[in-house]
Amino acid sequence: MKVNQIHNIIIAIALAWSFNLVAQSKKSDRPNIIVVLADDLGTGDVSYYRRLHSNTIILETPHIDKLASLGMIFTNAHAPASLCATSRYAIMTGNSCYRSKEPWGVWGGYSESAIQDDQLTLGRLMQQANYQTAFFGKWHLGTGFPTKDDPNTIFIPKRGKKEADANVDISRIVHGPTQLGFDYNVTLPAGIQNMPYAIYENDKWLKLRETSTIKIVDKGYMTSIDVDHFSNPGYGDSNWNPSEIGPLLAKKAVDYIAKNAHNEKPFFMYYCSQAVHSPHAAPVAINGVKIKGTTPSRHMDMIKELDEQVGMLVNELKAQGIYENTVIIFTSDNGGLHTDGDTWNAHHEPSDIYRGAKNDPYEGGHRVPFMVVWPGVIKENQSSDKPIVGLDIMATLAGITKQKIGTSVAQDSHNLLPVLKNEKGAKTHDFLMIQGGANKEYVINDAGWKLIVQVDKKSGDYIDAKPVSLFNLNDNITEDDRKDYINNPKYKDKIETLFAKYKETIKSKVYMGNNY
Repeated sequence: MKVNQIHNIIIAIALAWSFNLVAQSKKSDRPNIIVVLADDLGTGDVSYYRRLHSNTIILETPHIDKLASLGMIFTNAHAPASLCATSRYAIMTGNSCYRSKEPWGVWGGYSESAIQDDQLTLGRLMQQANYQTAFFGKWHLGTGFPTKDDPNTIFIPKRGKKEADANVDISRIVHGPTQLGFDYNVTLPAGIQNMPYAIYENDKWLKLRETSTIKIVDKGYMTSIDVDHFSNPGYGDSNWNPSEIGPLLAKKAVDYIAKNAHNEKPFFMYYCSQAVHSPHAAPVAINGVKIKGTTPSRHMDMIKELDEQVGMLVNELKAQGIYENTVIIFTSDNGGLHTDGDTWNAHHEPSDIYRGAKNDPYEGGHRVPFMVVWPGVIKENQSSDKPIVGLDIMATLAGITKQKIGTSVAQDSHNLLPVLKNEKGAKTHDFLMIQGGANKEYVINDAGWKLIVQVDKKSGDYIDAKPVSLFNLNDNITEDDRKDYINNPKYKDKIETLFAKYKETIKSKVYMGNNY
């Protein structure tokens, strides 16, 4: 081979390599993004987090642990509230719960939407960035269904009337994910725990069998298929079985990744798993892995199922060759569940070292796992103790997609990208505002000083409240009542200062600090 031929080959290879680098750089500017939201998963349910405080691991979560090791985990991460519907509103909009028109939650599948028609949502944000958007799983933000006698009228349940006998047509959704920014959806209007007991694909009822009809699903039926924690009879698929829903969701999500992996537009997937919420009806197997009865309790079976769902998503990203160009965020909607007898006897601790659980204002009610993976951008094996909240996802996605979101939307969301990239001086929230549960508490945490405020239970008015507990988490992370300073005169000024900041924030709906 002549010298000039060798020279030409070297130039060709160099050009090809440079074009490939440019193409990769261009592609990485618009990564695919998957947000996984677990249901009722505590920090102690994830073995990676549990190992931070204990060597006794009752259940391993290898797929979630692998994610944790490949990016940055947050050890001071919180759900916006200690209950799911309120948290989901805040995560979807980037606004604290008290800004919602339904600030204490939307609980039924037929409830009016908590989100305004013109409000920014995760789906709308990503549509603005020219992404394909998809929603999978538990919605729980209010869903519109037509009435049976007028398809143009949205059904609104009446107080005192049994919804099992209601004038509602559950064969299609007329207001839900599609209207709020998602191009594709596979939706459980209220999860697996409440009516309608059905699943929807692109707003149409997705029959679980060819023989499926709409019927009343009652306790007798659910008992016959070995489902616990059932109380509300209502319309649903005649072949409804919550143990089939997790595998169906995961399979639909995997299919979506395969179909959209190589489109010109990147995709945004918001995957809201049904696990680990009750009823604890795990599948016999998922993706060829046995689940049901393989752990000490039904609750832990669900944790194992969730871990396998995460593994399925990641494995499909790798199979399609797009894992390296995908951001994955994993967290939970609130703290872990109070343990059942079998879980308790196995010494599994859903809340890890923290006091309380779901529905409580204590740390166990709202401390959650939170991890972010972005290969080649976020360094592996990192941990941050900076205070963050689930509603920070909105501003972080805006940061990743280089969007500006004004201060009138996503008002409490903070862009975590500078922290994730280890930028000098990167900050998060100056103080945290977190809602409790059904007992209507609110929490303000300023540099580890945590004031729990009891809101008037009847009115729900945030200003009509009084301080009920004061803890210094810096030396009392377990919130030991012996160090509750609420009645200690020495801390009167601290209580007054925190309470004044709480009231000022609620009254003014103050802009708390996204950097846009």
